[in-house]
Amino acid sequence: MRGWPLIKLLPQTTSFKFVKYAKLFGVISAILCVASIAGMVYKPGLNMGIDFRGGVTMEVIQPNDRPLNLEAVREGMEGLGIGDVGVQEAGGPSLAMVRFQIPEGQDQAALVARVQQAVTQATGPVEFSAPSIVGSKVSGELFSKGLWALAWAVGLMFVYIWIRFEPQFGLGAVAGLVHDVILTFGLIVIMKLEFNLNMVAAILTVIGYSMNDTVVVFDRLRENLRKYKQMPLRDVIDLSINETLSRTIITGLTAVMVLAALAIYGGPALFGFSIALMFGIIVGTYSSIYVGAPIILLWGVKRGGRDKEKDEGPVKLGMASRP
Repeated sequence: MRGWPLIKLLPQTTSFKFVKYAKLFGVISAILCVASIAGMVYKPGLNMGIDFRGGVTMEVIQPNDRPLNLEAVREGMEGLGIGDVGVQEAGGPSLAMVRFQIPEGQDQAALVARVQQAVTQATGPVEFSAPSIVGSKVSGELFSKGLWALAWAVGLMFVYIWIRFEPQFGLGAVAGLVHDVILTFGLIVIMKLEFNLNMVAAILTVIGYSMNDTVVVFDRLRENLRKYKQMPLRDVIDLSINETLSRTIITGLTAVMVLAALAIYGGPALFGFSIALMFGIIVGTYSSIYVGAPIILLWGVKRGGRDKEKDEGPVKLGMASRP
């Protein structure tokens, strides 16, 4: 890390008063969450991809086991202007599975013929399997299972934090995770990104990253609660966040830079995934500071044999007694 000169711009120690602005940012977060939910449920709503709306699936086969150019297949289909398309390797380099939607008012047989013609022009002579229709019922089941996967991920994270720390830590962590998921959905709605299985994977990754960052902060907080037994809780929280701040910034910034490169050079198939993941990492870092920690401040904690302690007002660090 010493070879990267930008690291020198980060201060070795910080003393920001994060808790001081917890109420303000809590109100902002609540407003953004309500707006995101309204956007999902009412207007404009989620822009469902083919995974959740249904459509046509079909295999493209390159004769003589020669490799099939997947990018050429994707570009040929996207040139038709039929909305969300999916192209992925299936069973080998000479076989691909393509998926596309049928816009309202278009004949299915005619659209399939257009797709086959566009793919043939883009890749040369290829063979096609018989098209199959993915109905709305199957897509609806897939959508509900995706939401259940997100719910199970959040629930299991809560159980993990509850066992490792205390119940209020688990509540703070889950509140942060729910906050991150809702705001990521809000970004998807605002940017009109395709909500498909890739997006579900992105949100699950955001949950994992946010939980990892939260555990780092909570672990330092628990350590400092044992170390500074007489320090008011708000000061312990500020101290713990400041002590982990440089690690948080370096980790998050590194991940965002990698995802930015993926968004720029990864093509349309990975653009939405990368943008959602970048945003999720940023809000995940934010929620560890201004969602999870303030809940612990409101609920209070136990220090050894002492009763549950809530905020007692500020105190100088030098006055804290040490074990």
